[in-house]
Amino acid sequence: MTHVFIAGCGDIGRRVALEYLAEGAKVTALLRSPEKGSELETLGLRTVIADLDDPATLTGLPLAGAILFYFAPPPGGGHLEPRVQNFCEAMAPGNQPSRVIYMSTSGVYGDCGELTVTEDTPAIPQTARGKRRLHGEALFREWGKERNIPVVILRVTGIYGPGRLPVSQLTGGQPVLDEGIANLTNRIHADDLVEVCRAAARQGEGGDIYNVSDGHPTTMTDYFNAAADFLGLPRPRQVSWEEAREVMSPLMLSYVAESRRMDNRKMREKLGIILRYPTLAQGIKACGQQ
Repeated sequence: MTHVFIAGCGDIGRRVALEYLAEGAKVTALLRSPEKGSELETLGLRTVIADLDDPATLTGLPLAGAILFYFAPPPGGGHLEPRVQNFCEAMAPGNQPSRVIYMSTSGVYGDCGELTVTEDTPAIPQTARGKRRLHGEALFREWGKERNIPVVILRVTGIYGPGRLPVSQLTGGQPVLDEGIANLTNRIHADDLVEVCRAAARQGEGGDIYNVSDGHPTTMTDYFNAAADFLGLPRPRQVSWEEAREVMSPLMLSYVAESRRMDNRKMREKLGIILRYPTLAQGIKACGQQ
């Protein structure tokens, strides 16, 4: 029986878990909330309640021979990833997964302007969140080399899908950059991301890195406008850079300040991915179907 262990079982983890459960796999999820654990157990998952910030709670995790999907986010602040460090130290010889799929972010590349970003593009993150993810990548890759266990890195772009549209931002009046100055951003529909995760577990090799996107970059302004139109909400107000620095949160500013044109060819060709939603227009239309 296939054994899957998911560290950080939020929306994407839950989707991945349900796919494996439908195939008869044993799925264990690590999470911090007992309430969330009870909810997942009703779906057929086994759960472990632990805190990635507390190494004492990570002993004896049922990892032996499992496919490990590490989806947990880093803590806020700083440039290091102590949660991944704690998790790697908890995986003792004899209780190790058969392979690791680590969900990172395209933010590790930093601001690339109009450059087409492939997996060979140097990772030079300029934000703290990008630096934390790159440190997490390095920790898992080093651990995998020491233990001779395959580690596959997924550099994921913005995730959207049912329940993941920017409703609160739109209803709360979050402005966006004027279309004429907005930078390129990239996205992947949640359903397509789940398939990429599973394909990486089947076909990914140790040391592989994959850019995960639909391959059709637009702007954050395009995305918010498309979501507003789909939801029947007013389109957001557009602002200049000067005003954006005054009214946007630091996190939102960090997203809109960087530009990347992500190349997903390796994902499509090596993992055999045929995207269900290769464009934002197609993916947005499907957001009311689940």
